[in-house]
Amino acid sequence: MSIEHIKLSQKERENLIRLKRLTGIKNWNTLCRWAFCISLANPDKPRRSKIVSDSSLEMTWKVFGGKHHEIYTALLIHRCRQDGIELNDEKMMEQFRYHLKRGIDTLTMDREIKSIDGLHSRALEDEAT
Repeated sequence: MSIEHIKLSQKERENLIRLKRLTGIKNWNTLCRWAFCISLANPDKPRRSKIVSDSSLEMTWKVFGGKHHEIYTALLIHRCRQDGIELNDEKMMEQFRYHLKRGIDTLTMDREIKSIDGLHSRALEDEAT
């Protein structure tokens, strides 16, 4: 898989700014990891939508995943197989962006997330279900 560069939409950037303020998490990539994993935990396929990349917020795949970037790659591959998605670079990038967008939207709409504790509680709720 060759996701090398990720550029987000202005709306996603604004939502991440809000989440940074609420949670105190300083790094974009950390919030994006949370969002990606929240989406992967949802058993439904993410909704197909136009992928917009109109903000100044961008990162490489290795920055997104950090020292665990290979684990995030494996998680994406597993989910694509589970959803019957063809494993090629274009589809993988598309699915990653769909999951990232859904995760950011999910975290942004969750009114219980008012601090890092709210984010942690959300993760524990998902784990229990």
